[in-house]
Amino acid sequence: MGNGRTAAVERRRMTVEELAVWRSLVDTTAELRRRLSVQLAEESGLSSADYQVLLTLSEAEGKRSRSSRLAAEMEWERSRLSHHLGRMEKRGLIRREDCATDNRGAEVVLTDEGAAAFRRATAPHTKAIKKYFADALTPEQFDALADVMQTLRKHLAA
Repeated sequence: MGNGRTAAVERRRMTVEELAVWRSLVDTTAELRRRLSVQLAEESGLSSADYQVLLTLSEAEGKRSRSSRLAAEMEWERSRLSHHLGRMEKRGLIRREDCATDNRGAEVVLTDEGAAAFRRATAPHTKAIKKYFADALTPEQFDALADVMQTLRKHLAA
C-alpha cells in the first residue's frame, strides 16, 4: 500500500501555480525548438527533422538502420518517416536499400553527403544550443534540471 502523501497527491487537483509551471514548460520548450530549428535551417539548410534522422543514423551500427527501427527510435509514425525519407533521399542525404537479411524490410543508409551535411550542421547547432539554453542557466540550475528530468523519466517509466 502506498504512503498517504502519494494518495493525497493523486486525489487533489493541480494548483494554479502547478498549471502555470506546466504551461511555461510547454511554451518555453516550444520556443527553444523553434529557435533551434530556425538557426539549423539558416546555418545548414537542414530541418530539425533532417537533423534528427541524420543523428540517429550517425549513431547506428554501420550508419544504417531498418526503417521500422529508425521510426521506433525517433518515436515517429512509420508513414511520416517514409515521406520524410523520400525527401531526404532526393537530396542525397540518405538512401534506402533492400534489407539483406529480410526481403520484407528496407534499410536506411547514411550517405557520404548526408554524413558531411550532419558534420557541417553539428558545430553551429551545438553553438545555438549553448546560446539559447546552456548560457541561460547556472551550474546549480543545471543540477536541479537534471534532477527534475531524472525524476520525470522514472515517473513515466513506472
